[in-house]
Amino acid sequence: MSFRSRWVPVAAYAVAMAFVESAVVLYLRTLANRLDPFRITPADVPAWVLQTEIAREAATLAMLAAVGWLAGQTWISRSGYFLLAFGIWDIFYYAFLWVLAGWPRSPTDWDVLFLIPLPWWGPVWAPVSIAVLMVLGGTLLGSADRQEEPLRPGRWAWSLAGGGMILALYCFMADTLQVLGAGEEAIRAVRPTWFNWPLFLVALLLMAAPILDAWRRKRNR
Repeated sequence: MSFRSRWVPVAAYAVAMAFVESAVVLYLRTLANRLDPFRITPADVPAWVLQTEIAREAATLAMLAAVGWLAGQTWISRSGYFLLAFGIWDIFYYAFLWVLAGWPRSPTDWDVLFLIPLPWWGPVWAPVSIAVLMVLGGTLLGSADRQEEPLRPGRWAWSLAGGGMILALYCFMADTLQVLGAGEEAIRAVRPTWFNWPLFLVALLLMAAPILDAWRRKRNR
């Protein structure tokens, strides 16, 4: 199969999955009267709902990983298709929420991004910018699916990206980490007031290192 004949189904799967995700989130937030999750008073939802949400997020990651595994032939290309699916899913998730409910109203609106292992808080533009990197990097890695000559960014690039991921996670969970020892209620009550965007931009640049290195290697072939 050609690269295009793999890229298109993976992208279509991610878009369809994004619609399902946005519909489920819309249902839950409507029932909890929390279309905009950034409110001072925490939502009064049963513990089993939060536990189910965490399990659903884990299942979502497993589904994205599965389609990446099926689309690729090497571990590099499989990782690429996973990144591609993840990035498209995340972008269209917010696009469908905006179409269905008019939220987010702007890219600066705060959202709960993930609950694993702790709640991640950030403005919508932050995860979308990472998703764009995923789409670019995933497309690049998936396009060089040759078993005899796999496209592999250097270790230095992956090391920089790993450091960028840690910084980005810190930006998303900084406020939650400050109350980590205060119990579940304190964690649920966290509402950040400022996003460390200078540090996040540094993280974004570091995470772009494998993409830049892979692009350099591809051009040198």
